[in-house]
Amino acid sequence: MEAALRALLADIRETLFPRRGATFGMLPPLLVVMTVISGLVDAFSYLVLGHVFVANMTGNVIFLGFALVGVRGFSVATSLVALGAFVVGALGGGLFHRRLGSRAGRHLAVAAGIQLILLVAALVLCAAVGGSVKGALRDGLVAVLAMALGVQTATARGLAVPDLPTTVLTMTITGIAADAHAAGVAERRAVRRLISIGAMLAGAAVGATLIVHGQLTAPLVVAVILMAAIVGATRLVPVWARNRDTAAVTPAARS
Repeated sequence: MEAALRALLADIRETLFPRRGATFGMLPPLLVVMTVISGLVDAFSYLVLGHVFVANMTGNVIFLGFALVGVRGFSVATSLVALGAFVVGALGGGLFHRRLGSRAGRHLAVAAGIQLILLVAALVLCAAVGGSVKGALRDGLVAVLAMALGVQTATARGLAVPDLPTTVLTMTITGIAADAHAAGVAERRAVRRLISIGAMLAGAAVGATLIVHGQLTAPLVVAVILMAAIVGATRLVPVWARNRDTAAVTPAARS
C-alpha cells in the first residue's frame, strides 16, 4: 500500500511538476491549467449566456437538436454560432500546428497568445454591459469564446500530450475504465486522466460559485489571468522536432 501511494504521488508530481529533461517538459502542467480554463468558460457560457457551451461541442450538438424541435430555453442560432466559431478557431489552431508544429514552445506561445486576446475581448465586452448580455451581444460573446476554445482544442491535439485534451473528457473517462485491467503505463496514464478530470471539475465549480454569488464576469477574469500565466510560461517549454516524440504519442492523445 505504501509503495502504491508513493508511485501515485510520483505520477502526480511528474504531471504537475515535471523533472528537468522530461519528454514533454512543462507542457503537461500548462495543459492542465488550460483544462481549468475550459471549466471556467463553460460555466460562464452556460450559466450567464444561456444553454450553450463554448468548449464542449458535443453538448451544443445536443442543444441544437433540442432547439430544432422547439424545446424552450434553447436557441438554434446560438448553438450554430458556437459550433461555427469553434470550427473557425480550430482551423486557426490547425494552421498554427502546421506552421509551428516542430517548435512546441513557439506553437503554444502563439496559440495561447491568440486565445488570451480573445478572452480579454470577451471580458471587456461583458464588463462594458455590466454582465447583462442578451440577443446579438450574447451571440457575439459566444462566438469570441468558442473561437478561443477552438484554438485551444486544436492546439492540444497538435501538441499531442497523451490524456490531456483540455476540453473533451469522454474518451478520457472511457480510458480509465477500459484500461483498468492493465498495469504499468496504464496506471500512470490513469493518474493523468484523473488530473484532467479534476482540473475541469475545479474550473467549473469555481466559475459556478463566482456566478452564483453575483460575480458574473469573474470567471472570465480568472480565465484571463490563467491564460496570461500560460503565455508567460511557454518559454519553459522545450523546443523539439515533432518526430522525436512520435513513439510516445498514442491515438488517445488525440481523442
